[in-house]
Parts: sequence; C-alpha cells; structure tokens
Amino acid sequence: MKGSALQALARLNERERRLVLLGGAIALLLLIVVVLMPLQASLSAGARRIEHKRDDLSWLQSVAPQLGSLTLTSPAPLRESLVALVDRTARDAAMAKSLVGSQPSGNGGLTVRLEQAPFDSLVTWLSQLSERYGVRAESATLEAGSMPGTVDATLVLRAR
Repeated sequence: MKGSALQALARLNERERRLVLLGGAIALLLLIVVVLMPLQASLSAGARRIEHKRDDLSWLQSVAPQLGSLTLTSPAPLRESLVALVDRTARDAAMAKSLVGSQPSGNGGLTVRLEQAPFDSLVTWLSQLSERYGVRAESATLEAGSMPGTVDATLVLRAR
C-alpha cells in the first residue's frame, strides 16, 4: 500500500504533489487539534478528579475513628410544660405576636394557632423546638397570610 501511494504521488505534477502533501499536513493538524488535544485534556481532568477523590478518601479514612467515637446527644427531657416552653420559645423567636392561642390535645400534645407568622421565623422556631427540646410537629396546616412571606398556621406539637 505504501508503494502504491508513493507511485500515485510520483505520477502527479509538482504543483499537485505539493497540494496533496499540504492537504495531508492540514488533515494531520486537524486530527491533532480536534481529536487528540481534547481527548488529552479530558484524560488529564479525569486523572485530577481521581487524585482528588483519593485524597478525600484518605482524609475520610483518617478521621473515621474520631467520627465513630462521636455520640449523638438526644434532647434533655422537658423541665417545663409544653405550653410554657412553646410560649417562652415563641417570645425568644420574636413570634409572640403571631401566637394567638394554644390548647392541649390528646396524649400530651399541644395545638398551637399562629396568625401572620413570618414563614422563615416559623421554620427556624420549629427546628429549634425539635433540635433543642425534642418537640416535633405532629401535623401542620399552613395557609398564606395576608402579608407576603407570612402564614397562618395550626400546629400539633408533641414532646418526644
């Protein structure tokens, strides 16, 4: 095949031979620029990602004993009634003006009614009740308030 390609090239006049050689060089250059360089860049990026993942794995393996020795703390038992806790924490969260009523519900639960409560503050308050005091929202009914970003809510809270 090499011989026949050289014979075909030899049969061409000088101008055609230069044109064929120049076309071959341009095709080779395009192959390098369009295929091989992006492929090399992709392989290099993949190798960097793998190295980064190996570093992360090494670090995680080094701190695993420390993480394994951590114990999750559960919230302390309530030292006050659920009604008093809800009232106090609502005041601390600047939601006292939204708290319009609360009444005991079955099995130690408390139904709480809030009006025009800022939604973000409500979510933060419920998170605090859960994390610090072990009080969870057993059910929640939320309706959009008349002011943007506020809700009217009826919550059934229960201590764990």
